[in-house]
Amino acid sequence: MASLPKTMKALRYEKPEVWGIVEVPLPKLRPGDVLVKVKACGVCGTDLHIHEGEFIAEFPLIPGHETIGEVVAFSDDVKGFSIGDRVAADNSELCGHCFYCRRGQELLCEDFKAHGVLGLDGGFAEYASYTQGRLFKLKNISDVDATLIEPASCAMHGLEKIAPKAGSHALLIGAGPTGLMMAQFLKQSGVSQLTIAAPEGSKMELAKSLDAGDFYIPLSRSNAAPQWEQIKKDNPYGFDIVVEASGSAKVLEDAINYVRRGGKLVCYGVYPNSARVSWAPSKIFGDEITIIGSFSETYMFPSTVDYLDSGKVKTKGIVNKTFKLEQWGEALESIRNKSAIKAAIVFD
Repeated sequence: MASLPKTMKALRYEKPEVWGIVEVPLPKLRPGDVLVKVKACGVCGTDLHIHEGEFIAEFPLIPGHETIGEVVAFSDDVKGFSIGDRVAADNSELCGHCFYCRRGQELLCEDFKAHGVLGLDGGFAEYASYTQGRLFKLKNISDVDATLIEPASCAMHGLEKIAPKAGSHALLIGAGPTGLMMAQFLKQSGVSQLTIAAPEGSKMELAKSLDAGDFYIPLSRSNAAPQWEQIKKDNPYGFDIVVEASGSAKVLEDAINYVRRGGKLVCYGVYPNSARVSWAPSKIFGDEITIIGSFSETYMFPSTVDYLDSGKVKTKGIVNKTFKLEQWGEALESIRNKSAIKAAIVFD
């Protein structure tokens, strides 16, 4: 085993909007822990929400929840890993004994921890440690593209909650990275007709290049109302499934009007804590509409790794900007101004 340094560079937040690149000790390994030399870590909208204090994060914090790296050390009781293994890290850790965990609803764990978000440091550092049960080996996919595994696993969790019937028609609103993952999963899991509606521009062009949908509606950024009306005309009975993946509460509020009677509306975007929507209970009641929330994931990494590592779900072009750790401000701004479809911090 190669000798390891005593300290490492890391991005550290003391509180929202207050961050710096600092030198800190390497993570201490608990029983069952594996030390990973970080190769890449994805940057997404959640990181921007954490920066702004609009998420469930705890500070101080080393963020980064989409970590890809190489095994460099592990505790004596770790089995099944070797030095040099390429791995993707599931950021969640669950208590296993609270009310929800005992009911098999671990995602709702009352002591839910997430590396880079809540209670545990993450992958915007040269090294990070994870419990062995949350690391998954990679073969083919590149380190940068592999940063999509965590958001894709969230999409896989959403897919399980939606449980599409064969022959379903679906409308996906938004074409961000996790939306593009969701689109491809839906097409491979019973949805026979998928319409993607999202603002015109690079994300919609990428959706087409990935063959993510069947029909594409590039929405005007100045006045999309006529296009929404056309969607209704073209789909007079609406859609079995409507997934709102843009994170706009205004769009979510209107999305219910595109759901077929007996259909499902999925709240899949990350919305500000202050956001509110208003729906007529009589519509939900009379049309028997099911409203689904889909947050994060548990136990979705094995299947997600299989889909992405095999190439069955396409990733080319989604991560279109990479930055060094010292360029964190630029990386964050690329998410804020939407010049990045998906960004990643890379090491080495």
